[in-house]
Amino acid sequence: MYKIVKKQELNPTVTLMSIEAPMVARKALAGQFIILRVNEDGERIPLTIAGYDRKAGTVDIIFQVVGATTEKLNHKLQGEYIQDFVGPLGVASHLDGLKKVCVVGGGVGNAIAYPIVKALHEQGSDVTAILGFRSKDLIILEDEFRAASNNFIICTDDGSYGEKALVTEPLKRLLESGEKFDEVITIGPIVMMKFVTKTVEPFGIPCIVSMSPIMVDGTGMCGGCRLTVDGKTKFACVDGPDFDGYKVDFDEAIDRGSMYKAFELKAREEACNLYKMEVK
Repeated sequence: MYKIVKKQELNPTVTLMSIEAPMVARKALAGQFIILRVNEDGERIPLTIAGYDRKAGTVDIIFQVVGATTEKLNHKLQGEYIQDFVGPLGVASHLDGLKKVCVVGGGVGNAIAYPIVKALHEQGSDVTAILGFRSKDLIILEDEFRAASNNFIICTDDGSYGEKALVTEPLKRLLESGEKFDEVITIGPIVMMKFVTKTVEPFGIPCIVSMSPIMVDGTGMCGGCRLTVDGKTKFACVDGPDFDGYKVDFDEAIDRGSMYKAFELKAREEACNLYKMEVK
């Protein structure tokens, strides 16, 4: 059992939790993930490691309430426990030697982008962070990003905060102005990452995408997280989650990612109704 030592609502649908998991905290690196179960009968879900404190033995996770399991997790309180917390899993992001990097994040994907930005900042890299959100009330981790970025740009779809723009617009503006990045790293919705990659491609700059497809076991055995990369089958859990954006078959990934949306919505509604009945 793993204790929830901190719980913080970042916006109406996104929550941060710090989990007491000293063995995971000891080896965690930016870009890796964990798999958890809320209770003994629960499903396994992957969540990217959003931060860690080796001294305190804690690991931070940030999740959006979208399905039944995240609904159940969000009902857990500080001081309570979750059943399983396995990791770190996946290949850590390759950041060594990068001197000037642009990190582009979208929505809750910014929770995954932050540890990348922080690690780059701590190693002395020049970091430009471009963050996109639908609106002001959904913004997360703004202060943390500002503190770790040399250049910070925030966009909202509705113009309620920062620039009214998609993240590709300030990215293209920077590239056209002559900015030279060693690498562009993008993390967020698959469609966003697809178009970030297309924006960067004419400039010949390496573009790394963080893929988070459907995943079950986290060891490459189930095949649920398979992707087509450079015409070959790869597994996000053991080969990723980071991949060369120019080689990813985004259209296939988008189709696979939408397969279970109706099921997830139904399962979440059932979980919500169960909690409402318990409250009554």
